[in-house]
Order: sequence, then C-alpha cells, then structure tokens
Amino acid sequence: MASIQHNSADCLVSLPFLYFLQKETLTLDLREFKFAQTLIFAIEEINNNTQLLPGVSLGYKIYDSCGSIAQAIFSGMALMNGYEETLSDTSCSRPPAVNAIVGESNSSPTIALLKCSGFFFLQISHFATCACLSNRKRFASFFRTIPSDYYQSRALAQLVKHFGWTWVGTVRSRSDYGNNGIAAFEEAAKQVGICIEYSETILRTDPQEQFLKTLEVIKKGTAKVVLAFVALRDFFPLVNVIAQHNITGIQWVGSESWITSRTIAETKEYSFLSGAVGFAIANAKLLGLREFLVNVHPDQEPNNELLKEFWETAFQCSFRISSNVGCTGSEKLAELQNEYTDVSELRIANKVYTAVYAIAHTLHNILKDFKSSNSSKVERPTPQKVFRYMRDVRFTVKTGEDIFFDASGDPVARYDLVNWQPAGNGGLQFKNVGVYDSSLPSEKHLQVNQENVLWPGNSGQLPVSVCSETCPPGTRKAVQKGRPVCCYDCIACAEGEISNGTDSSDCFPCDLEYWSNESKDRCVLKMVEFLSYTEIMGMVLCIFSFIGVLLTAMASFLFYLHKETPIVRANNSELSFLLLFSLSLCFLCSLTFIGRPTEWSCMLRHTAFGITFVLCISCVLGKTIVVLMAFRATLPGSNVMKWFGPPQQRLSVVSLTLIQVIICVIWLTISPPFPYMNLSYYREKIILECNLGSALGFWAVLAFLARKLPDNFNEAKFITFSMLIFCAVWLTFIPAYVSSPGKFTVAVEIFAILASSFGLLFCIFAPKCYIILLKPEKNTKKQMMGKS
Repeated sequence: MASIQHNSADCLVSLPFLYFLQKETLTLDLREFKFAQTLIFAIEEINNNTQLLPGVSLGYKIYDSCGSIAQAIFSGMALMNGYEETLSDTSCSRPPAVNAIVGESNSSPTIALLKCSGFFFLQISHFATCACLSNRKRFASFFRTIPSDYYQSRALAQLVKHFGWTWVGTVRSRSDYGNNGIAAFEEAAKQVGICIEYSETILRTDPQEQFLKTLEVIKKGTAKVVLAFVALRDFFPLVNVIAQHNITGIQWVGSESWITSRTIAETKEYSFLSGAVGFAIANAKLLGLREFLVNVHPDQEPNNELLKEFWETAFQCSFRISSNVGCTGSEKLAELQNEYTDVSELRIANKVYTAVYAIAHTLHNILKDFKSSNSSKVERPTPQKVFRYMRDVRFTVKTGEDIFFDASGDPVARYDLVNWQPAGNGGLQFKNVGVYDSSLPSEKHLQVNQENVLWPGNSGQLPVSVCSETCPPGTRKAVQKGRPVCCYDCIACAEGEISNGTDSSDCFPCDLEYWSNESKDRCVLKMVEFLSYTEIMGMVLCIFSFIGVLLTAMASFLFYLHKETPIVRANNSELSFLLLFSLSLCFLCSLTFIGRPTEWSCMLRHTAFGITFVLCISCVLGKTIVVLMAFRATLPGSNVMKWFGPPQQRLSVVSLTLIQVIICVIWLTISPPFPYMNLSYYREKIILECNLGSALGFWAVLAFLARKLPDNFNEAKFITFSMLIFCAVWLTFIPAYVSSPGKFTVAVEIFAILASSFGLLFCIFAPKCYIILLKPEKNTKKQMMGKS
C-alpha cells in the first residue's frame, strides 16, 4: 500500500495513502514481488516528475494478503483502524489518511476487501478480472486497469469458434474468478454453437484425489480441447498431476492468469502444453524498470524482512549463520535470469504501473481544481471526491496507451493472442499470433494470424474437437436425444428441400418453379413436362395421325375415281366427301395437341377439335337421315325424300357446325384457353398444359357433340358400328381425361380423337372401298337395292 503526503515545509496538507496488496505462498512469489517493486518504481518516477503532482510526493505501505481472503480482510481492517504492521513503508511525518488501495491480484480477496472497506477507500486493481466487479451497485468504489473477464470470456468463445472447436471441456478455479469466468464463457459459447462436454472445478488446497478425479474426467472425455479458466496457483497442482501421468494430445486454451506464466512455460516437464493458446494482457515496455529491479538490495532497508526473503529466494541462500549456503550480499541480480529480472513480459506489471499513474492523475486533477478555486482552507480529499475524479480521469502513459474508465470502472479490453511454441532450451516460449480489441467493430474484434500458430502433436495440424462430424451440404442436423445440441446425426434433406452449407440446422424448400438436385445442395429449375414430338409417345401418335390422313386421302381418291358408281352415289356422295374432308381435319387436328403449348396452340387445338368433330358428326347425322328417308320413301304414297334432299342436308350440316362455331367464339372471347404451368400435380416437375379457361365452354363443346349422336342405330349397320365406336370412345374419354396426369391427359385426348376418327373411317368407308376394289361385281344398283 502507498500513502501520499504533502512535502511542503510546514506539512499542512495530508493526502491519501496508496496501498498495494501482495500474495505470498510458502516460497516468495517472484512475480508478485516484481509487481510490488513496479509500484515503487512508478511512485518514485512520479515523485521525480515536476509536471505531475508538483510539490507533492507519494508514499506507500505494502501489506501481504498471502492470497488469502481472511488475510485480505485483516489488512483492510488494519487500514481502517490505523494498525501499522506492514512489510514496507516510507517515512511519514504524520499518521497517513488512507483513501486508495492498489490490489488485490485475485478477484475473491478483492471482493472481500471491498465488502469490508469499500465505503472508506477507493480501490483499483491491476489483476482482479472477475466480471462481477463491474457491478456498480455492489462495488461503487472499485476501478481496475485490467479488462473484465466479461470480455475475455467472450473473446475465448470467439476464439474457440474461429478454430471450429464445438466440443470442449472446461476446468475452472473454484473461486469468483473461475466461476464467473466460465459462466460468462458458457453463455457466450451457447450463442455461437459451442457445447461443453464437462466442467471441472479445482482449488490449490484440494486433496490429491480431487486433481486425479479431474484428470480422469479429461482422459475419458472425447473433447480434444480443454479450456482452463484457472488462477495460476490453482493450475500448478493440476499440471503436476498431468505431467506425472504423461497425458498428451490435448489442445489447451488458457485464461490470462496463467497463459503468460514463464514459471510454467520454462519447466520442461510441462512441454505437453506446447500449442496452448489464450489471451494475455497486451505487452508493454517500461524504460528504466529493469535497472530499478536489479538495484534492489537488502542493505537499502536493513529492517525490511521482505527484501531479505526475496534475496534468499532469488539466490537460493540464507542470511542465517547456520546455513550451509550463506548469502554474502555481494550477489548480483543483474546476472540472474528469472521471472523477476525478465522484463520481456510486463503485461500485468504494466497494469500496476498504470494503476499508480491513474491515482496520481486523479490527485493531480483534485489539486488543480483546488488551486483554481482560490480557497484559503486546505481540505483533505474525501473518498467520494477521489472516486468522482477517478471516474472522469483520462491520460496517456509513456507507453503511448490512452487510459480512461467506462461507467463500470473498466478500461477498454485489449488482448494479445498468445501461442506456446517450443524454445531452444527445451521449454516453451510465447508467440503473439493475434489480437482482440473490443473498441473495434464487432466483426473485427478478433484478428488471428493462423499461419503462425503452432499446434500440439507431431502433425502440426489444427486439432479437431467436435461431438459429431460436420454434416455436408444436402443434409441437416438432428440432435441426438438426451445429448447437447452439438451431438447430432446427419439426415438427408427431403425431396424438394436443400441445404447449401455445412452443419445446417434445417433444410429449406425450393421455390415453386425449382426442385432440389440429386445431392440436395442446390435448387434447379424443375423439369417441364409436355407431350413432345421427340418422345416415343408423341412420335407414335403423330404416325397414327398421318396414317389416318393418308387412309382418308386414299379413300377420297378412290371415291373420286368411282364417284359415278352406285355405291358412291347411293348415300349422297357430297356428304361422303364432306365427311372424308372432316375426318382429315380430325386427324390433323390431333397434331395441335402435341408440342409445347403456346397461347395460339391452346386456342387452336380445342376449337379446331370441336368444330371439325361437329362437322364430322353432322355429316354422319345427315347420312343417317338419308338412310332413314330412303327406307321411308319405299313405302307406297311416301314423298318424304323431297323434304330432305341435298339442299336440306347441306343446310343441316352448316347449321349444326355454325352453332358449334358460335360456342367456340363465345368461349375464346370470354375465357380462352391459355398455357398454364401446373405446379400442384407433381412436386418434382412442372406440367405445361393448356388451361381450359372456362371449363363450362369446354364441356359445352363435348355436350354439343354428344347431342348429335343418333337415337336409332338400327337403320344401317355400318353407321351403327361407327356410332357405337364413337360412343364407346368418348364415354370412356371423360373419366380417363379427368384422372390422367400431365402429358397423359393430352395423350388420352389425342387417342380419343384418333380412335373415333378411325372408327368412323373404317366402319363407314372401309366396306365400300372393299367392294370397289375387290368386289366390283357388287357395285351395281341392283346389288345395292338387293342388299338394302
């Protein structure tokens, strides 16, 4: 701890003391002793600075908390009660008034000290990182120069995610530091999809069995990455046990407490930590510090037992007369290479240095405002006033770092990413491989130079630590029952769904016009299906259509050659030629149903189909009536033929066909057929078809066709057979048309057209052609009349 006193001649101003708390183990902790000497170095540097606190010098007192909560509370009570037993102090002309404390190095003793003395002293820590200390309601008088573990925990989660480790084990100190640090890490890890396989707790006072139990959990675990959020002194017993059992092949991720410990790194037995990564406080260089450290000597303060203990620890000697190795005092600290004399890693020592300067600048601002007020009365600053000025302090230290505190008393979080790599002496060395800066945009917080990272093991490759292997594109993750979300099975996406990234939680459906490819990792345009000329079914129907046209043409040519013969003249040759013409149109009409539907083809196919068939059936109806009239005309006194001669036959055909044309025109005007992409029948393909527009119009065409069917089929057997075929085809067509999918609907419609056309062609004209070609002797009027 350090006190501040006014050095004017009459000593009228008494300013607060500045306290530093140091931990101590069974042997002196060289790192903590260096922190204490760094505090003294900073105080002396400030006292020699004429620009900062002019006319005022800082003093100090150092208490030893021994890393104990109880001892920390005892030190705090001693401060409040004026108890003067300290390890080191400067001479003061009057009893000091304590207002500020630097320390402690651990979070739990710091919290304990704040609870018992927080109302009386401002406290600023260089190494207490627990995120809980940022709670202003509980710890209103606390500041620190080291970032909160809130940022470190989030940085560690981002680091683990960056390297693709989603399955990790954790070990933490059973203290505020470890418990709060891991709690913050687990919260951040959950947000980025990292799972914790196990979480073990240790404390340096635990029995050996507890460390062996933790070791067994690590050995049995499947996680290849272990995050150790452990205080340095709690970590020593664990690494000792690991070294004894020769456990290797683990990727260690460390917190700032131990990740820059040279004591661990330079111990050859701990080489299994090679490849460890973790965040360390940003390094700094303090000019003049090494010279100050190596000039420390017990003769400077003969009554200071702490200096004697340090000397004995550093040189492995003793000032006791009975000792075999006696300390002479002529030993040279400059010749030693240990954690105390090494100034290449001043990460935490720099925070001690910064804490002293923060208090000095705060006091400087208080004195500056006091002098500007022209007040004649000198008042000692209250803790509340020191706190208020500390909250607004901002300055730049000689390392170039800008120092200020946020509303929670925390500085900006900046870390170096440290990687442990083999050194030439068999130990390990620290290599900076990245940074974390919370002041940058969130996407730039973490920056890693991965090419410089050295991984554990002989392969030198990035370790893989996952509960389940990565799910490739085209699959989704299905969490295994009763296990963390990182443990999953890879399930193939359903038809029509894709996942185009690895480890997808869900498969996403393709748009209506798209379908998943074979590997389910990309949506591709659905196959468009329609009855094409190039496919076998389309070719076969085309061939039959052309055959029908050819046969019709042959029948027409034959009838034309024998148009004067009785068999052609017997049934109104004009109706016969018109029927043959309409049958040719029917055969050709079927071709409009094949090929890619267009706006014109959709309108043409159904209207042409309706009109040509009405023309065809009208001719058949006319021929049927002619047959009926011919038989009636043979009765005595009958003159019915004069009422149904050729003019009336032509008029009936034209009238009936005109009605069908009117229906089709109304249909095309009100709601015409149009090309339509049917997406509902098949999920995996698109049916390109003609939407009928008005279903009423389409069925009106069919109904008008059905209306033409003759009621009496007994007059002429050939007409009867043709009409029977016609009825059978079109009555079968209706259910087949409704139930057939896609292009088969069109095929059924074409089949119905061809079948009925062939039926009419064969039943009505084939017998006549047979007689004309093969039985010419029957092609006489006598034979026709006899046949009738």
